[in-house]
Amino acid sequence: MKSESDLEKLLNAGKFVVTGELGPPQGNDPEVVKKKAEMLKGNVDAVNITDNQTSVVRMSSIATAALVVQFGLEPVMQMVCRDRNRIAMQSDIIGANALGIRNMLCLSGDHQTFGNQPYCKNVYDIDSIQLIYTVKRMRDENKILDVDKEMGGSIRMFIGAAANPFAEPFEFRPYRLKKKVEAGVDFIQTQCIYDMKIFKEWMKKVRDLGLHERCHILAGITPLKSGGMTRYMAANVSGIIIPDEIINRMTSAPKGKAAEEGIKICCEQIAEIREIEGVHGIHLMAIEWEHMVGEIVSQAKLLPRPPVPL
Repeated sequence: MKSESDLEKLLNAGKFVVTGELGPPQGNDPEVVKKKAEMLKGNVDAVNITDNQTSVVRMSSIATAALVVQFGLEPVMQMVCRDRNRIAMQSDIIGANALGIRNMLCLSGDHQTFGNQPYCKNVYDIDSIQLIYTVKRMRDENKILDVDKEMGGSIRMFIGAAANPFAEPFEFRPYRLKKKVEAGVDFIQTQCIYDMKIFKEWMKKVRDLGLHERCHILAGITPLKSGGMTRYMAANVSGIIIPDEIINRMTSAPKGKAAEEGIKICCEQIAEIREIEGVHGIHLMAIEWEHMVGEIVSQAKLLPRPPVPL
């Protein structure tokens, strides 16, 4: 075992896992975190703690993840390269591990121009692939970057990263995943999937490269809430492809029934994904819709969640 995290144990045991997402508040009230955690507990196996997502200042991912540990839910701490240099990153990894955080997701981060302080300076001292290697070195060699002396103690961390099967050029995407696998990633969470045809083509190339045997792949799922949300995402969110069939289903849903139709589509997608060789679980991103996660996993026949192997 690399981390002794529940997520690692479930994946290694061959269970189809479900991870969720919890966005920290734009303030310091731990009750906001607790309320979201209570909605997710028992419905997911672990929960991503986003790191100033959309470049908006929020409670830190480390602090939020530490609170989630106290609330009895296993966190996956996100860390973006946008805001820290390698010194700060390695320091935060050591601190997070000391606080009981055993999973992390290495990301580049949304560009600062998307956020509420668009003129701030980004860092990008290292990129997400280099961050994966950094964590692996800290864990497996007990050394920080460019230093041969071993650290005190030991880092136990299950290393994750993101993958986008839908970004152009499509034919390059499996090879970018290969770079992350070779850097040391243990699990992957994909961009949210609506175009199942392209995702299946990506997974075939992933299997051809043998990457599904070297890391655990979790398929990203985001339930659609309305026709307006669907049209907006299709037109404005980079790296997301929504087929016309889904757009038409969401926009033609009877008044007050669009969210219900979105959950139905979500459950259909989950059923289809479970049949794809090499997919080891789903990453359910119910953005500010945590109260519906229980309903979604119930309808998708993913409850009860499996017990963690000893």
